[in-house]
Amino acid sequence: MLGALMFCSKIIMEALPNIHLIGMLTMVCTVVFRKKALIPLYLFVILNGIFSGFDIWWWPYTYIWTVLWGVTMLIPKNLSERAKRVVYPAVCMLHGLLYGTLYAPFQALAFGLDFKGTIAWIIAGLPFDAIHAAGNFALGLFILPLSDLLKKITADIE
Repeated sequence: MLGALMFCSKIIMEALPNIHLIGMLTMVCTVVFRKKALIPLYLFVILNGIFSGFDIWWWPYTYIWTVLWGVTMLIPKNLSERAKRVVYPAVCMLHGLLYGTLYAPFQALAFGLDFKGTIAWIIAGLPFDAIHAAGNFALGLFILPLSDLLKKITADIE
């Protein structure tokens, strides 16, 4: 259900450039389910491929969201509530800001870009990454309350 929610939220929000719930939902799932968060994450990735085509844009999805999952896994579980209110949105924001940079290695390989070409591609995408970062920060403010809610909802399941 969470993977389908991620996919549907992306479709619904496509009118907004680089603003979506995926970063926030990835972090919420990771905070609550830890390693099991990879299940909805990769369901989201596979659904994107099924419905939009397993085209060249899709391949970086196989690792870009895993980076956010991995960084979230590295956040200490015993962090204070006050620190979580700052760290969660900051991590989500940084992922949005670095999205183009994370995408760049695949672009370089797929299109034969040299180092200068790759840097130029990253720089050209910075305005879009800035929008992505702003959206991720705003939505990242919901990570803590939503993860607390999801923990309560799923307490009897785990």
